[in-house]
Amino acid sequence: MSFITGSLGMILKSIYGVIGNYGLSIIVFTVIIKVILTPLAVKQTKSTFAMSEINPKIKEIQEKYKNKPEKQNEEITKLYKESGFNPMAGCLPLLIQMPILFGLFYVFRDPVAHGVFATKAEFLAANGNFLWIKSLIKPDYILAVLSGLSAYFMQIVMTPKEQMEGPMKMMTYLLPGMSLIWGFSFPAALTLYWTISNVFSVFQFYVITKPLKAKLEAEKQKSNIKGK
Repeated sequence: MSFITGSLGMILKSIYGVIGNYGLSIIVFTVIIKVILTPLAVKQTKSTFAMSEINPKIKEIQEKYKNKPEKQNEEITKLYKESGFNPMAGCLPLLIQMPILFGLFYVFRDPVAHGVFATKAEFLAANGNFLWIKSLIKPDYILAVLSGLSAYFMQIVMTPKEQMEGPMKMMTYLLPGMSLIWGFSFPAALTLYWTISNVFSVFQFYVITKPLKAKLEAEKQKSNIKGK
């Protein structure tokens, strides 16, 4: 974890050295991290689309073998293998981001100790007075609400309607709820990172899905032509 926090602190220090505003530096830092993680976002989006494609077949299997759970699992696993779908692929970006979030928690809680600022006096001079936020080291309740709302909007936009059931439907409310609670407990700097990350994810999703939808549609048309 010390390697992660040290690296994050150095990156944030470099950005602050250019921009000179701590709050704005966090926003730029967030965008840079999200851009770096774009390949994972693409993988997650492709996984979501793939799940949408095979979801009707999964429902058929569940209905056909509803009284035979072992056979049902066997057929679903077989379907995943035949379609090349990995149900864990969609979780990968979140799993990779967790160490970053934990690292940022420590960096934002004590930016001086992690090399963002040389002295406490320098940090105190930079801390606060960003938009309505008085201190980026303390929780901000308005930002906490924005974090929860942005997380909810992200879930609604990025989760296909046909997948809005069971565990995925619960996640629609669980993640925003966690974001809200974190916002009331964690430094405003971390909540700002999370909020901007959510907003950027929505924008990124639309950018990624436009060509992906076109590609899938073209593949469908080719498949229909071959079928004829």
